[in-house]
Amino acid sequence: MLVLSRHRDESIMIGDNIVITVVDIRGDKVRLGIQAPTEIPVHRQEVYEAIQRERTPQKPGDQAASASS
Repeated sequence: MLVLSRHRDESIMIGDNIVITVVDIRGDKVRLGIQAPTEIPVHRQEVYEAIQRERTPQKPGDQAASASS
């Protein structure tokens, strides 16, 4: 994992066409602005994981286990 330090209004580049900018810092929260081409999906991790769960077909035994949770 690459760890970078940035101040407010500073950016990092990912490749040639993705820019991540620190928009605001308040206490322990950081707001990020992300500029990326529309064909590159950008999601918070918990949203991405939910999408992956919906795409993955469940095995017949998994439905009972997830229903009891």
